[in-house]
Amino acid sequence: MYKRFNISLFFILILLIIAGNAYSKNDIHATRIWPSQEYTRITIESIAPLNNDQMILKNPERVVIDLKDIAINEAIKTLPSQLLENDPNIKKIRVAQFTTNVTRVVIDLKGQARVKIFSLKPIKPYKNRLVIDLYPENQDSIAILLKQLEEKRSSVKSDTKKNISNEIINPKKDVFKEKIKTDQIIVAIDAGHGGEDPGAIGKGGTREKDINLQISKKLKSLIDKESGMKAVLIRDGDYFVPLAARVKKAREIKANIFISIHADAFTRRSVRGSSIFALSEKGATSAFAKLIANKENESDLIGGVSIDDKEPLLAKTLLDLSQSATVDDSIKLGNHVLKKVKRVNRLHKKHVEQAGFAVLKAPDIPSILIETAFLSNPTEEKNLRSQAFQNKLVMSIFKGIKSYLKTKPSIASSGSTQIK
Repeated sequence: MYKRFNISLFFILILLIIAGNAYSKNDIHATRIWPSQEYTRITIESIAPLNNDQMILKNPERVVIDLKDIAINEAIKTLPSQLLENDPNIKKIRVAQFTTNVTRVVIDLKGQARVKIFSLKPIKPYKNRLVIDLYPENQDSIAILLKQLEEKRSSVKSDTKKNISNEIINPKKDVFKEKIKTDQIIVAIDAGHGGEDPGAIGKGGTREKDINLQISKKLKSLIDKESGMKAVLIRDGDYFVPLAARVKKAREIKANIFISIHADAFTRRSVRGSSIFALSEKGATSAFAKLIANKENESDLIGGVSIDDKEPLLAKTLLDLSQSATVDDSIKLGNHVLKKVKRVNRLHKKHVEQAGFAVLKAPDIPSILIETAFLSNPTEEKNLRSQAFQNKLVMSIFKGIKSYLKTKPSIASSGSTQIK
């Protein structure tokens, strides 16, 4: 009897150990929050795919996510403390052990929201991810951008009228002989990567996404000071924007030019220099261009895109006859910028390279991607962190854009009268 009891106890212990091991196979590895005016993203990273239930509840507005077979740990406990007070979409986050094998996450919202929840398979540097995207129900980021553009355009017209009136009353020069531009050239500036996607990381810890945004903001500031020009940032903070959405934004604001800012990386630290790329309708112009395009096109996998975020705009059918003229103009734009950039930094390639960059596929906007320098090169990493170098680089890009516009390209100027 005693022996039989020991055997039974032994089997029970074995079953408990097996169950315990099965339970511990999955664990929350990390949590992150990426707030922005456009949307707030919450990422829950786990060892294995998360089995979960989701509920969207009203009065008050909240999202409830039950993580099955997950014990509460420090990684999930830190999620509420990551929430910023000024997060535009989330009021509060609560985490608790709901049952013995379920951890519940409750996201209290500040208002009605469109919720997207999807899973991502592991890709370096991440494990499995559960992504919760919260979009403000009544916020249209494109409408806001268009409003800003209209305000700037109205301001330009008002200033022009004032100048003409003043000159008529007290003429000092013949303003009617000068070209008075009331229609703006819109430059869409795309700071590459962002949010979950850090881009390249230098040995000194410099993240490409941060450098891209710094340079993009400086370029916008410079362009906005120029009469008849206005720049719009595709992303203005540390959050991820899918590649198709970047193209869509540029087209919806009727941009005349699209500039995508990046910083390169390579396996050899000795490799250095600036490069400029345009879209290729066929194959890449070099193995290097193909490598860079493949790397940049992985952003959607790393940054995290749900199935319904993939726009048909990036389909192969996009490359129709109208794209040929756009690609030609993109190469011209790239050459003008290249001539100015080479005065600030040595070039990795002395001509504009081409490859199938997804972010350059607007069929009606001259578009270039600038790899400003190599973060994998210690000297260039140091340069990219330097405000003085950034300023010189931005000025060279700005001069390149202006030089291109002086050629009066038909494609780049055709959209300037379309914002009403």
